[in-house]
Amino acid sequence: MEIKTKKIKAAGKFSSSGGVSVRNKYNAIESLQRISQPSPFHPTGRAKRLSSGIWKCVKTGKVFAGHAYYLEGKK
Repeated sequence: MEIKTKKIKAAGKFSSSGGVSVRNKYNAIESLQRISQPSPFHPTGRAKRLSSGIWKCVKTGKVFAGHAYYLEGKK
């Protein structure tokens, strides 16, 4: 079962393998991909990630392909 802990966040689903730097990189990408991104189809619309590279505009309902983890440049 995947559990998240407060200290290591989403990387808690892995055991102690990998090390600290790998878990920190994973948490950075995971937090970016889970938030809704600005949609290219509507000025006030938001896009949600369905799977790797597949996005859906919440406002218009359009499904489109984009970058794997986030639409805009690195934040």
